[in-house]
Amino acid sequence: MSRARSAGRPDPCRALVTGGSGEIGAAICRALAADGHHVLVHAGRGLDRAEAVVEAIRGEGGRADPLQFDLADGEATRAAVSAQVNAGALGVVVHNAGVHDDAPLAGMSPEQWRRVIEINLNGFYNVVQPALLAMARLRWGRVVAVSSVAARIGNRGQVNYSAAKAGLHGAVASLAREMASRGISANAIAPGVIDTGMLGDVDRDGLLAAIPAGRFGSPGDVGALAAFLCSDRAGYINGQVIGVDGAMAPG
Repeated sequence: MSRARSAGRPDPCRALVTGGSGEIGAAICRALAADGHHVLVHAGRGLDRAEAVVEAIRGEGGRADPLQFDLADGEATRAAVSAQVNAGALGVVVHNAGVHDDAPLAGMSPEQWRRVIEINLNGFYNVVQPALLAMARLRWGRVVAVSSVAARIGNRGQVNYSAAKAGLHGAVASLAREMASRGISANAIAPGVIDTGMLGDVDRDGLLAAIPAGRFGSPGDVGALAAFLCSDRAGYINGQVIGVDGAMAPG
């Protein structure tokens, strides 16, 4: 049986976080920066939001740069990631970006299906695949996909979103088997209801009733787990889907 001979995290280690300009993405970026990574904060649109995250990280003594590309454009995404790989060691890729476009499947348009799959699932391929061979040469790498509790228990009106996020679970399970001997891990985080602006004016009391913990999660809850999974301490955790959901989907 082959043995992984990981050299440990490169220093400096650059970490790409897709959707880093959003609330959960920003928490992941700040946690990674606090753990010593040089973070590439991605925005699909609205680069000013990514720049604000970068400014906050630098204000805390961390290292970060903004980055913009459209995840719906696979060719442009792969080119942007390849350019970052060529610029220096890219040891971490966190695919956090995601969109939803809800409708009952019976009334869902082909475009609603395709767009959600393109960003959430195909986006994983487009950002991770160009980085893998360089990680293998480093004999160290961390891949994290941000999924959703909806991938584990489903959600009405989100067949497209649940399918895309569940696809990430299979992707990290297989990728872990392919790359573990090279010191590379691949895991997924499945957040539950996280208290961000995305909640809008939903029935908060009704949502709380479905959460055994009796509270919403915070972006920091997700960020803390992401930083741990991207550390040397988590090197033997591989191919897993870990919920951050207050026991909504235990097991």
